[in-house]
Amino acid sequence: MNVDVQALMGVFHSDRGYASGAAEAGRHRWQEGVLTLGAELSPKADGLYGRVSTVGTGTWGDGDAAGFTSGNERELDLEDAFLGYRSESLGAPDSPWSLDISMGRQPITLGDGFLVAGDSLSLGDALGDELDRGGAYYLAGRKAFDRTAVASLGHAGWQGQLAWFESDNVAQASTEMAAFSFSHDHGSGLVEASYLRGLGVDEAEASAFQSQRDGMDVYSLRFEQRLVDEALTLRGEFAHQRKDTQENAGYLEPAWTFAELPGQPTLSLRYSRFSEAWDPLFYGVTRGYGTWFQGEVAGNYAGPFNSNAEAWRLGLTGSVDDTLSLGLLAYDFETRDTTSQPDMGGRELNLYAEWLPNDWLYVSPLLGWYAPDRSAAQGGIQLGDDDTSSYAQLLVGVFF
Repeated sequence: MNVDVQALMGVFHSDRGYASGAAEAGRHRWQEGVLTLGAELSPKADGLYGRVSTVGTGTWGDGDAAGFTSGNERELDLEDAFLGYRSESLGAPDSPWSLDISMGRQPITLGDGFLVAGDSLSLGDALGDELDRGGAYYLAGRKAFDRTAVASLGHAGWQGQLAWFESDNVAQASTEMAAFSFSHDHGSGLVEASYLRGLGVDEAEASAFQSQRDGMDVYSLRFEQRLVDEALTLRGEFAHQRKDTQENAGYLEPAWTFAELPGQPTLSLRYSRFSEAWDPLFYGVTRGYGTWFQGEVAGNYAGPFNSNAEAWRLGLTGSVDDTLSLGLLAYDFETRDTTSQPDMGGRELNLYAEWLPNDWLYVSPLLGWYAPDRSAAQGGIQLGDDDTSSYAQLLVGVFF
């Protein structure tokens, strides 16, 4: 049995507020904190495993730049509570099968989080007490679905997974879904097909848009491929939703790693597209900054929020040494339909560092500049004007 303590603190500054929530015009300064205490049963190979944890979250100061939090949120609650069994050695010793079955409160991720990456949306009380999940909106310390059951079976690079999960998040209308995925890892990449079925929502909590999740079908095809002596990585995913309307989304992302240069920098380019009524479901962060919150200002406060949008992202990352990495991300956003929805078009630049001097400390400063196409008064989101806004944050994590 292992006991762990994780603390994550964030300090944030934004020159502007955004009309995505209840924010006011002008400068916003706030702080967020997440403290997790957990106990974990983890076998070396085969056997039972599980985890129980509690998480405390809070927001201080002005509340976030979009007005999803007020700065008065404090909450302590159960997070993980699941039990599972895994085996890597079923069947013949020379050709074993793997089996993993678990159930309870736990996060679930499909693929690289384009559709599902935990139940991480964490609003505060700024939009109503019924939506208050304890704040820490950016840090998103709560990721576990309320009830889940997951079974996966694998053999010789092939793997199938069947999952059921139900949210208790009012902001997600307590959505219930089932998912099936089937993937093949062929050594230099993988291909994965997924299917999701919406099983229900809480009609009292759901908007008209969220109500369409009941009976929704989602089909997805994802791939990763390493080429040219693994210097080139090509990623992509294409998904189709069937609900009251038929919607599509997808992305294509080539990346080149210059292995012969100091720090092995990686240059990447990504194009993503989301149709006008695409439901972004439970997307989240799986590969660091920019996935799938695209732009620290745009992805968290100003939009677009992976719906009714096209986005280009140019990225450059590299390592100074084993403990310090640097990154630069540039975005261009375009809103597809501005007749019935706000224009969330704009451009953003993020410059960040990630420092891990040892196995218990994480420090990450980030600077951002966001230039909207229009202000809120002109049909956009940024309050006050359409000038370029400056943004800064500092994240510090301690893990024991």
